[in-house]
Amino acid sequence: MTFMQIGEPGDAEPGKAPLFSRIALFRLGFRPFYLSAALFALIAVPLWLAAYGGRLGWLPAVNLLWHMHEMVFGFAAAVVIGFLFTAARNWTGLWTPRGGKLAAMAGLWLAGRVGMLTPWPLLAAALDLPFIALAMLPLYDVMRRSGKRGNLPLLALPGLLFAANLCFHASVLDWISWPPTRAVEAAILVLALLSTVIGGRVIPGFTANMAPGSAPKGSALAARANIALALAASVSWTAGLPAWPTAILAAASGALQLARVACWSPQRTLRYPLLWVLHLSYAWIGAGFLLLASAALGIGSVSSAMHAIAVGGMSGLMLGMMTRTTIGHTGHPMRAERSERLIFLSILCAAAARLLANVCPVEARHALLCLAGMAWASAFAVYLASFAPLLLNPRKDGREG
Repeated sequence: MTFMQIGEPGDAEPGKAPLFSRIALFRLGFRPFYLSAALFALIAVPLWLAAYGGRLGWLPAVNLLWHMHEMVFGFAAAVVIGFLFTAARNWTGLWTPRGGKLAAMAGLWLAGRVGMLTPWPLLAAALDLPFIALAMLPLYDVMRRSGKRGNLPLLALPGLLFAANLCFHASVLDWISWPPTRAVEAAILVLALLSTVIGGRVIPGFTANMAPGSAPKGSALAARANIALALAASVSWTAGLPAWPTAILAAASGALQLARVACWSPQRTLRYPLLWVLHLSYAWIGAGFLLLASAALGIGSVSSAMHAIAVGGMSGLMLGMMTRTTIGHTGHPMRAERSERLIFLSILCAAAARLLANVCPVEARHALLCLAGMAWASAFAVYLASFAPLLLNPRKDGREG
């Protein structure tokens, strides 16, 4: 599984950038997409809460389906593509899109966000769908040219995300009978699977390198079993298979995920925010699969399961990796300051408040939703305040990227 060999920033061979790559924002994939994702996240959730509270009647496109779609195919897709463009540069030593090509890709992503705000579903689909599909082409190209064929399976992730997005738009346009909500759930589970695979590989290593005295334990068999169970549970839920098999698979996946975290010396990460956010977020995914098991049996809510995975797990891991990538790939020392602690605590608070909103009395729901939205927005506001200058300026060490 060579595609999981994620090196620290700066491992790739330096290259000669074309003239238009002198704009720092477009020197490597993480820069425009992390910045765009954070800006979008800061705006989109408060926008949805305003619509939910009946204060956005002039913009009818902002509804529940818009919120679900944009959090996955807008925010999360930007982070994933930015990460993959950056990681593929390290894995292969070849340049992924930069300069004008990277700016065009960022513009394509932005066009999709504008399209989703229009009242015309066909236009929205036409503007939104090309981004993921076209982003796969340069990834395939560098992996093919590098000769490292083991990297190619990674393209399954954006491929599955594109398929889920295609199903979403086809459903909204009444071309298929599959509910659009199920397409978004499928995409969330795809991202959960990616987080399970990547997190399972890098978190123990990061912990061993950064936390003195830690010796994360685990086995290759447990890792493979965890991935297999998460995949089986995701397929079973998405395909609408009977409740009991789905619940058993999801519960087994969640329990094994939590057991793996317990073996990675999480108690030794308390002084290292860049580590404990990864441990806690990975655990949130395990909790999300347990909640998915209860939802399959009709005991718990699907919303709780999906928000545990998407907010606590996926978004927590993304912010942890966004912070780590931004620090390292701009030539700064790999340590967390006070602002990073605030970022990570805010996103975990957002996840907890969002889940509480599903189980508390109706009169408390609105307050908890507002708290979740404020905590979410705070996480990305602090990220932008701390890291936008790094994303917009050249590397501190003068290297490319």
